[in-house]
Amino acid sequence: MDIELRKITVRELTKGYEDNKEGGVRGFDGMLDIRPPYQREFIYDNKKRDAVITTIKRGFPLNVMYWATRDDDAEVPYEVMDGQQRTISICQYVNGDFAYDFQYFHNLTDGEKTQILNYGLMVYV
Repeated sequence: MDIELRKITVRELTKGYEDNKEGGVRGFDGMLDIRPPYQREFIYDNKKRDAVITTIKRGFPLNVMYWATRDDDAEVPYEVMDGQQRTISICQYVNGDFAYDFQYFHNLTDGEKTQILNYGLMVYV
């Protein structure tokens, strides 16, 4: 088994983000099962969710996440093994599902958006 550390930007992670409720949550341009349909739905409370966004906005390091690689012929090649709630919090904020510090993502300045979208996440695959 090979383990590789990758730097994934928020922009890459949130590209193609879809929340299909019971059908699961996907991101990373449809290549990552963030919450597969068979997993229970659980969302961070507001305090934990906001802490993730605070970390990113301040440029502090966020805990490493872990993705598993699926079979070569899998429709969705990656699945989140650890970091699901952090990933969902990031995607929901960029998607405009909630406001942080009374601002939705789309209300930020272009510079603030760019800073968030360029933030590097460390992912072991």
